[in-house]
Amino acid sequence: MLAALLCFSMPAAAQPEGVATALQAAVEGNHRLPENVGRDRYRHPVETLQFLELQPHHTVVEIWPAGGWYTEVIAPVVREHGRLYAAHFAPHEGPAYRQESRRFFQAKVESRQDMYGSVQITTLNPPEDTAIAPPGSADRVYTFRNVHNWMKAGTEDAVFQAMFKALKPGGLLGVVEHRAPPKRSRKGMVRSGYVTEDYVIEVARRAGFVLIDRSEINANPADRKLYPNGVWSLPPSLRGGETDREKYLAIGESDRMTLKFLKPFRSPAR
Repeated sequence: MLAALLCFSMPAAAQPEGVATALQAAVEGNHRLPENVGRDRYRHPVETLQFLELQPHHTVVEIWPAGGWYTEVIAPVVREHGRLYAAHFAPHEGPAYRQESRRFFQAKVESRQDMYGSVQITTLNPPEDTAIAPPGSADRVYTFRNVHNWMKAGTEDAVFQAMFKALKPGGLLGVVEHRAPPKRSRKGMVRSGYVTEDYVIEVARRAGFVLIDRSEINANPADRKLYPNGVWSLPPSLRGGETDREKYLAIGESDRMTLKFLKPFRSPAR
């Protein structure tokens, strides 16, 4: 059944070692902010993007890139032969911090065209504004630590539908998200910022995606997931200030799921 859903031939692609070299060069580039480099040990960008099958010729959509942590790695890889749509916050709506985040991101991209020349900024402001890229244009859509935000607003289905629409048949969606223990309630997920894998998979399935793989690349068994400020107790947020700061720094960033979904050529049987 899964073979019938896949039913596509892959285009010519760079060899895995070539992609790894390109990713490592981007990670080591002098365009990256030092504070972002310091988070590589938690976020494993080379391994994560290899697992999510990024290729230099791809058209990629990065969802809500905020300050551009992952943009620093993806954009140089696709700059010459691909394209990167950065589906950012609305420029003139929503909380002030989101508007400032978009301005910062735009200035960052404009400051280094040698690295960010492939980036085209679009807007994701669900549920109304979801035209993140031309329909059926993307080889890959990636979202990093965003699902809990959409759940809080009740817009997760609208966003997953938008990502499905942007992808080509045979394209892949990569999701990295703070991972809740199984069976945590929706209220508990929204309050804590941790989401169960089962819920992410269910929302993706409702949009038409098929789960094809998952990875423990971004797992953190030291994360106990029960803190006064939820996931924001941990770095980089450290919302508790000096209270238990050293404890949270020792834990590191959150335990995260890394999921890979396919947009099939044919819709799965209901």
